[in-house]
Amino acid sequence: MSLTPEDVVNKRFQPTKFREGYDQDEVDDFLDEIVVELRRLTQENEDLRQRLLSSEGRINELQRGGGAITNTASIPAVSAVVDPGSAFPEAMSDPSALDGNNTNNLLQLARKLHDEHVKEGLEKREALIAEGHATASRIVREAEAQHKANMSRLEQEKGLIEHKIQELLAFEREYRLKLKTYIESQLSDLEANTPSGNQTALG
Repeated sequence: MSLTPEDVVNKRFQPTKFREGYDQDEVDDFLDEIVVELRRLTQENEDLRQRLLSSEGRINELQRGGGAITNTASIPAVSAVVDPGSAFPEAMSDPSALDGNNTNNLLQLARKLHDEHVKEGLEKREALIAEGHATASRIVREAEAQHKANMSRLEQEKGLIEHKIQELLAFEREYRLKLKTYIESQLSDLEANTPSGNQTALG
């Protein structure tokens, strides 16, 4: 699935509990930079496509004209993309390569230049998309690992608390039993001593 600027803008990460995690503002700023660059590359790619279509249209016109350039004023529009002399010095060193009666070299140059521009734009876009995917995947993996670690720690704390509660309940039962035994023992002693005390008083 291709990634668009809108996909990045609309992406929402689920908040997690009991962890510090990443600074939300830093994540948002980074995603904003990705969106800006994606939109720039998308626009650049679209511009290159339009220029390519325009050049192809001009090429078709020249081909329909039988290979003769009927309007010399239109030549700079093609060569304005990149100076042929600087890009292909070997062509400029051979005057016959740009013979006015033969436009094949010029047409091939235009095609090659536009193909290179389009290829470069696509490569930049794909590289940025891949980087965005890798960064998003890394953030998700690290967030999941942090969440798992937090849950494991909470489970351990829960087990310790439950164990402590069981110890307190056992202590309470034992204390109640001992208290009950002590009270019953005291009552038995009191009942055993009461008749003897009464007989002494009557005598």
